[in-house]
Amino acid sequence: MTPPQILTLGFLAIIAAGTLLLSLPLASSTHQATPLIDALFTATSAVCVTGLVVVDTGIHYSTFGELVILVLMQVGGLGFMTMSTLFALALRKRISLRERLLLQESMNQSSLEGIVRFIRRVLIYAFAIEGIGALVLALRWSTEMPFGKALYFGIFHSVSMFTNAGFDIMGPMNGPFSSFVNHVNDPIINVIVIALIFLGGIGFIVLAEMWDYPKTRKLSFHSKVVLYATGILFVAGAAVIFIFEFTNAKTLEPLSISGKLYSSLFQSISPRSGGANTLDIASLRHATQFLIILLMFIGASPGSAGGGIKVTTFAILIGAVFAMIRGREDVVFFRRRLAKDRVYKALTITIASLAAIILFTMILSTTEDVDFLVLLFEVTSAFGTTGLSLGLTPHLTVIGKVLIIIMMFAGRLGPLTLAFTLVPAQEKKELYRYPEGKIMIG
Repeated sequence: MTPPQILTLGFLAIIAAGTLLLSLPLASSTHQATPLIDALFTATSAVCVTGLVVVDTGIHYSTFGELVILVLMQVGGLGFMTMSTLFALALRKRISLRERLLLQESMNQSSLEGIVRFIRRVLIYAFAIEGIGALVLALRWSTEMPFGKALYFGIFHSVSMFTNAGFDIMGPMNGPFSSFVNHVNDPIINVIVIALIFLGGIGFIVLAEMWDYPKTRKLSFHSKVVLYATGILFVAGAAVIFIFEFTNAKTLEPLSISGKLYSSLFQSISPRSGGANTLDIASLRHATQFLIILLMFIGASPGSAGGGIKVTTFAILIGAVFAMIRGREDVVFFRRRLAKDRVYKALTITIASLAAIILFTMILSTTEDVDFLVLLFEVTSAFGTTGLSLGLTPHLTVIGKVLIIIMMFAGRLGPLTLAFTLVPAQEKKELYRYPEGKIMIG
């Protein structure tokens, strides 16, 4: 079996185990078995770090059920091969060549060199960031609840936000499906959650280089593109949301100026696979909702837990457009030329992703009796493993739930990995080239 096939089957196995555990009466707060389709939906959403839910996590599930979801988010976010490596390192077992190839595939690395050392650093960074986030959130919530419960809340939401899963258990405090709406003016919650989503979404390669930057004063070409593209999308998205929603009486208008800024920044970073929200997404203007769809489609960075076509893919496409407009042959960033195969790969991922979203939206339009924008929002959220919703998820039909489950799984693995799973790639050197043909464009 090829590495993509093993990764696909690994994720399927974890989802199956999670479904079984979440369907047990022990996992429900009412001690009644959860319907299998709802358990499957939740398990897929947790493993694929999406955050779409058909039942409110904090109300429907017991502490056992929430802990199962927590483990699924951690394994799905870091990757089951990464977690397997953690146990292997703890038991001082040797990592075989085949396992190193799987790690290379799962972490989207170009080389086997130093892969185990890199995984070890990934684990240290992830647990350190999640630990700090959990502690700060626990201290903040300890003013509202007993410290033990605050610590539990802090750990759950820190893991959820860093892995970009988007699950929350705020239901009993703030009402069903409320996320962080009641903390819209809270500077600590806003800053910590934004930081966790950002650090979890930029990718572990970039995270490692940022950590080493004070010593090396160097960033790779990849990290520069990721940080610049992420920063531009973050700031531009927040500015557009601030302008569009400034006079919306249901969202920004009642808030203070600081609350408006926090909300704009939060809603700008969250579609990049975060999945949390401090504003009612359904109350946003259609223009803002469509902007969020675009941000969800772009998604996070390669090598992270986030979905979407990835910011590097988007940057390459924009670079190709500007290169064509300027009459240049190459796409150039930071005085570095991109190889043609990178541009072809970016184009392939984008077209395949668009085709999947269009197809699933069309199918859902025949099974769900709701507005087209709501369907497009839901499908894009599933593909981008974001978890934001306009309220459709709890009301999906069984067919609708199955379609969203498939889209979440495809979004987590990525269109190319899924394609290589079904049709393994065979690299063949071309022995000849066909004559060049001319075709009119534009």
